[in-house]
Amino acid sequence: MQLYAVTLARGTGVQCAVHGNFSMPKVHEVAVSHGKALELLRPDELGRIRSVYTCEVFGCIRSLATFRLPGGNRDYLIVGSDAGRIVILFYDNQKNAFVQVHQETYGRSGCRRAVPGQYLAVDPKGRACMIAAVEKQKFVYVLSRDNKANLTISSPLEAHKSNHVVHHVVGMDCGFDNPIFAVVEVDHGGKDLPRKPNGTPEFKKVLVYYELELGLNHVVRKVIGKIDDTANLLIPVPGGGEGPSGVVVCSENFLVYKKDGHEELRVAIPRRKALPEERSTLVACYSVHRQKNMFFILAQTEYGDLMKITLDWEGTQVKELKIKYLDTIDPCVSICILKSGFLYAASEVGDHTLYQFQGIGDDDSPESSSRAPLDRSGAIPGILFEPRPLKNLLLVDEQDNFAPTTDMRVENVTGEETPQIYALCGRTSKASLRVLRPGLAVTEMAVSPLPGNPNGVWTVKLKNADEFDSFIVVSFVNATLVLSIGETVEEISDSGFLGNVPSLNVVLLADDSLLQAHPGGLRHIREEKRISDWKTPGRKQVTKVAINNRQAVVALTGGELIYFELSSTGDLEEKDRKELPGDVASIDVSPVPEGRLRGKFLAVGSFDSTVRVMSLDPGNCMQTLAVQAVAAPPESISFLDGSKGIGSQEGLFLNIGLSNGVLLRTEVDSITGKLSDTRARFLGARAPALCKLRADGQPSVLALSNRPWLSYYYQGRHSLTPLSYESLEHASSFASEQCPEGIVAVCKDTLRVLMLERLGESLNSTISPLKYTPRRILVEQKTKKLVLLEADHATRHVKEEIKVEGEVKPMEVVEAGPEEAVRFPEIVRTSKGSWGACIRVVDPFTLDTLCCHDLSEERAAFSICNVTFKDSEEQLLAVGTVQRLSFYPRIFDAASVDLYRLDPQTNQLCLLHSTPIDGIPFSLAPFNGRLLAGVGNKVILFDLGKKKLLKKCEFRDLPTAAMSLSSMGNRIFIGDAQEGFLYAKYKPADNQIYLFADTPNMRHICCALHLDYDTMAGGDKFGNFFVSRLLKEASEDVEDDPTGGKIIFSKGMLLGAPHKLFDEVQFHVGETLVSLRRCTLQPGGTEVILGASNTGGLYGFIPLPSMEDVDFFMQLEMHMRIENPPLCGRDHAAFRSSYFPVRACIDGDLCEQFASLAYSVQQKIAGDLDRTPGEVLRKLEDIRAKVL
Repeated sequence: MQLYAVTLARGTGVQCAVHGNFSMPKVHEVAVSHGKALELLRPDELGRIRSVYTCEVFGCIRSLATFRLPGGNRDYLIVGSDAGRIVILFYDNQKNAFVQVHQETYGRSGCRRAVPGQYLAVDPKGRACMIAAVEKQKFVYVLSRDNKANLTISSPLEAHKSNHVVHHVVGMDCGFDNPIFAVVEVDHGGKDLPRKPNGTPEFKKVLVYYELELGLNHVVRKVIGKIDDTANLLIPVPGGGEGPSGVVVCSENFLVYKKDGHEELRVAIPRRKALPEERSTLVACYSVHRQKNMFFILAQTEYGDLMKITLDWEGTQVKELKIKYLDTIDPCVSICILKSGFLYAASEVGDHTLYQFQGIGDDDSPESSSRAPLDRSGAIPGILFEPRPLKNLLLVDEQDNFAPTTDMRVENVTGEETPQIYALCGRTSKASLRVLRPGLAVTEMAVSPLPGNPNGVWTVKLKNADEFDSFIVVSFVNATLVLSIGETVEEISDSGFLGNVPSLNVVLLADDSLLQAHPGGLRHIREEKRISDWKTPGRKQVTKVAINNRQAVVALTGGELIYFELSSTGDLEEKDRKELPGDVASIDVSPVPEGRLRGKFLAVGSFDSTVRVMSLDPGNCMQTLAVQAVAAPPESISFLDGSKGIGSQEGLFLNIGLSNGVLLRTEVDSITGKLSDTRARFLGARAPALCKLRADGQPSVLALSNRPWLSYYYQGRHSLTPLSYESLEHASSFASEQCPEGIVAVCKDTLRVLMLERLGESLNSTISPLKYTPRRILVEQKTKKLVLLEADHATRHVKEEIKVEGEVKPMEVVEAGPEEAVRFPEIVRTSKGSWGACIRVVDPFTLDTLCCHDLSEERAAFSICNVTFKDSEEQLLAVGTVQRLSFYPRIFDAASVDLYRLDPQTNQLCLLHSTPIDGIPFSLAPFNGRLLAGVGNKVILFDLGKKKLLKKCEFRDLPTAAMSLSSMGNRIFIGDAQEGFLYAKYKPADNQIYLFADTPNMRHICCALHLDYDTMAGGDKFGNFFVSRLLKEASEDVEDDPTGGKIIFSKGMLLGAPHKLFDEVQFHVGETLVSLRRCTLQPGGTEVILGASNTGGLYGFIPLPSMEDVDFFMQLEMHMRIENPPLCGRDHAAFRSSYFPVRACIDGDLCEQFASLAYSVQQKIAGDLDRTPGEVLRKLEDIRAKVL
């Protein structure tokens, strides 16, 4: 078995985010770490979050920091990772990517507590940086320029301190004095530590300064003093004339301003009124915003409340420290204030958001101050507040975040063309069921009825310099309708277009004149409505027409081509004619290159299943340059300019839509016009109709088949992706103030304005909110309804209530606008051991809840399966529940397996009976008309009884716990919590379960997938994907033992079972897989193993059908490791072999980076593979196209 691993959707969870000017001066961007991927985000003019660059780094990004050299106008990015190296990146606009500027090795690879990389701090003036480990080691690097103004980095200066644990590191703003780094440390060793009354050491946190002596090239350590034991965060205060310098130490319930030689200033953090007194408040993240004459700090608490921190200062002295409540958003891992007036919030749970500042809290709302007197108990008084809808922030855009994902199913329960991916995401108040479908998300902006079924639609501007379109031209069978675009869309009759004939095309020419093509000829509309008409000769009619901004070619009945060109006087002059042997099926003219007067090529498709490329140069006009035979008549042809592509994806391409539903994409030589590197993709039964659009500011082609497909360039790479929308007949680009880059399309007798949501994403989602954290999802086989298990520990769901004149009434729910879109938690904390849980039945078509069966406050459900007992034909649901479960240690009062019936008429759950058990039911599975239950470290076989389940058999020898169960025949496949897969066999004659095989390696199983009689695929909690298989000889030996005597009396190997499984496939994904499914994601596609990770990523493991493909991809992967090493310095082979050596699995993510290489490097690699760069890219596109 050989697999090809490829990322279908990157993980959306964010570990850290920093902001800066990376690509251009005064362009504010956010660099985001997704764990093992680096992404650059940029808000556009409308405030939408655009992904500028995304790269897999094949490592774990632990920290990010930015700096700017003195006098510079762009920022560098420093990355701390598990590579054991510090890496400095700079954004290259020509490559549209981050490139390594420096890479310095300082330690071993891996996330180790004594190897730096966890903490990263930079001097605000860009002169030095510190990279620190969790314990002991800290390195300081001096950053400077050489005589060519290139960045240089010094050798590392050690600042180690043994037996000291680091909690946070920041770079202090000291102007141009010696750089100082402030560190929160705890001394956990030594005999001089103070002791508690019971004799245990008493650990104290201290604030330490590490000063870099630039003259002596030495680091000096200075202990400033003790700080509160609950201190968790340091916030640097601007200095060097912009502020007083120093740091704000964040502790539970209060903040402290500290500076060497300055008195402490303490202020209490405002608290929520509903927060219990025993609950403290901590600052989780912050962002500092600087302006010329002021600065403020925006800090967020662990509950999501934003606080504005200001200092009243003069010179270097701080008079007062103040903090006030600003707004409430979702709890974040990072917040970034951009100078463009936006706030980017990388949410811990829930969608990432972009807000626009409406104010900065300059109202008269109460604030806490360091000048406030102490209360009677000596505590610092604080301000109480109630969370409110957004007042100072306006929600502008949201970015999908599927983290954490807990379970996933792939089913086509709605009968669509492709199956749906049902993912359980989020937790507590942000829990949701998300339905993922292949394709780009489309927003429907407007729908208008039309008087008939149109046969074409176009949009035109009045002038080329205009930003937005002025007219929508709709063609019918015998008329043309012209609509004017303004505040409203209205029909006009004085546009100059012929209204009593159908239109074939409408284009704005280079001289700001309009050209309308119709069956009777051409109409040229110039300034001041001066009209020139060209009519067809005799009784001939125009059948096809191709127009760019300077040229026009019409095809008449009989196969005659007439070529027109825009002259210097603004007239449309006939240049040449050519007779073809038959009628023309399709035609298009290449776009006019920048700085040229004409496009060079004309493409003509004929009904004899050929495509000709002709020259339009004056010297050899209408001469055939290339001919390509195709499998069916070409119904539509369109050129696509790929000048913005990277490497071999750059150039001119010809898209051909065939009558059999296949779309061909052929490269056109820009000099000779020869056709090469043809790639095919089946889009649907309907012949694709090609329409030219603009996507992400670049030319693109929309192919209208059974569903729309968009061929476009994104981040320099070509993509062909379906749209998640119904079938369209005609389409054109559309630009207005409300929709600057949209699509106007015709669907039956309606005109629709559409807008593409997020380019570059291959999946779109539909969201249904849930009450509690989702745990498991199941499709009930009889009714095809979704059944979800939800549970939250120490919480319960409540409805907000208000008191009106002494009576308690439910609070009226008012729908909030976008500026008030804050979803406050609807749960409250309860005692340890209590649970909020329910079983939910969801309609897969509408995602409406049909039934929500609440469990008692002491019960929670963790496992579910469909089961049909052999004595009953009824489909039942088996649910494993636990009562008063608590962790650390894991204890519970009772557990049971409950049987439910789902009524197909009322969609309600009916409890049949409950069977008590003596362990936690981690897993359930049907087994030959019975029920298998993984109860703690036992596997129990149940049969159906009248009042409860009847125990028929029990296997007690599991190492820890059965986290997964599956079966085939009499074999039982068990996934143990720590010991990997165990294979057992049930002997009906003895009514016993015998263990006959296990794995030699310890595996902490998180998900499992049964592949065949001898093979299991699984994922462990350390991010490994593996396939375990029983040897054929061992499998036959087990099957040849009808009595089971050999298994019972055989001697175990390595203190385990008689036989051992071997790992046929091993691959380190880098994210913990929570679910594995075997599925086909598109009609006629390849069956793959689909894995979902806890960060929301989707990964496909594709079986390679031939050894030729295996050899090709193995050699490509080997060359890519050499020519394109990972961005953050981690060795690729070492990363994929983090826990076990990689085996029989090729890294498709690395191979796909071939498209981003320079063309010379692509040629070198392709030459070693005895192929061309185009053939290599086609191979990569084909294997991905088999999945999505």
